[in-house]
Amino acid sequence: MHGKPLFGPGGNSESFKALKNKTTMDAPEWLKQIGLDAYEYECGRGITTSNETFALLGEKMREYEIKPSLHAPYFISLSGIDPETRLKSVEIISRSVSAAENLGAETVVIHCGSCAKITREEAMRLSADTLEKALDAIETDVLFGIETMGKINQLGTLEEVIELCRISPRLSPVVDFGHLNARNIGGYFVTADDYRKVFDKIANSLGDEKARYLHCHFSKIMYTEKGGEKEHLTFADTVYGPEFEPLADAIISENVFPTIICESAGTQSEDALTMKKIWMEKYGLC
Repeated sequence: MHGKPLFGPGGNSESFKALKNKTTMDAPEWLKQIGLDAYEYECGRGITTSNETFALLGEKMREYEIKPSLHAPYFISLSGIDPETRLKSVEIISRSVSAAENLGAETVVIHCGSCAKITREEAMRLSADTLEKALDAIETDVLFGIETMGKINQLGTLEEVIELCRISPRLSPVVDFGHLNARNIGGYFVTADDYRKVFDKIANSLGDEKARYLHCHFSKIMYTEKGGEKEHLTFADTVYGPEFEPLADAIISENVFPTIICESAGTQSEDALTMKKIWMEKYGLC
């Protein structure tokens, strides 16, 4: 386990993509050079990379001391009404786990489902059933990270994610602070105490270790009053939030060591580095 917070981007930022003759295989070295220490491989639109390539990338991650994670495809439907759809989701989770194992990732991030056409209670029952089937079918040390979500018609409140994670120690919450702020129509995270409550609730419900090494996402997110999350922004935003500085205070006061993946729109590497610098300044490291 790491003894400090880790920061990195979700996928490749526009600044990295602009570099000549660079591919994702070069990302670990570049991240190390600019001062970051984590990276989330984005498979949201599907897994198109071979396990052999994931293994080679994993070697690079270890060489440059970058902690990897992997985001499973968005089209996983844990709460799908059709049983065949949910069985297909188990297959996709299995493929995601295989990719993560080859990458050397500890966590696969999974969305917990929609409740647009059914009650939240029924959606939770179906999601729990799908996760239980996946746990039974997949033998792995990779954690299934269940993400808090930003749209109001999705499952994914902090309480719902914690309830699902009670099913097994192999399930861990992935807290997206921007999502929680958006689904609560802003103002959800203002003070360090607001952030501390998240770590405390997870520790009290799932144990200290789940809170201490929490896998997180952070970005500023535009929202609407009716729907919640609308789109990811950059740290240049001064309207929607949330702000990172109070989270840095909470991290220090709670003595926790989260991995924080930035999902800003195109500036995720720069904004991740901004977060790391803020934490370092508050911790007295610069």
